[in-house]
Amino acid sequence: MTKRILDLTICLLMAPLTLPLAVVVAILVRARLGSPVLFRQGRIGFHDRPFVLYKFRTMNESRDPSGRLHEDGVRLTSLGEKLRALSLDELPQLWNVLKGDMSVVGPRPLLPQYLPRYTERQGRRHEVKPGITGWAQVNGRNSLSWEARFDLDVWYVDHRSLWLDVKILWLTLLKVVKREGIRRQGCSTMPEFMGTPQALGRRGGSRLEIQEPS
Repeated sequence: MTKRILDLTICLLMAPLTLPLAVVVAILVRARLGSPVLFRQGRIGFHDRPFVLYKFRTMNESRDPSGRLHEDGVRLTSLGEKLRALSLDELPQLWNVLKGDMSVVGPRPLLPQYLPRYTERQGRRHEVKPGITGWAQVNGRNSLSWEARFDLDVWYVDHRSLWLDVKILWLTLLKVVKREGIRRQGCSTMPEFMGTPQALGRRGGSRLEIQEPS
């Protein structure tokens, strides 16, 4: 309950800044990428429950001659790169926080098909609500391997506290200003998680439609 109150308080305090900023970003995305402005994708949340995550679009819909979408690096636009560098594409997730699907701080929500690829320990990241930012995001973000990210997520689950959340929020601000860990070396976006050699398997993933790679 205390964490929920903190989430709602942060959303309320940030509203005078985030609402006008979101309007500006929406206009830019509409002008450069067209409609829709928002990107919706199925993700997995608290206790493995599926929900729909919202972001501003950062990629175009360019396809090869066979009709398949080009790779992320080709589809990611210059505007999209700037939005991701400043984490502005994440602004619509404040709506996910208000709805209760997410928290401001927690492990990042990932794709449904990853569920059966986790080890039992990695799956513990779903013992808390997913977040807009988290312990892994302030300790390397996309520059980390999947296994390192999951280790940090589980560490957060075991050590979570309001003080730690406040610390993560402060470190997030510093990371955004410094633009650190935005991408993994040699990759435009984080590569798909295919599992670890010791994966034991978990429950099957959701059937929510996937519209754009994360």
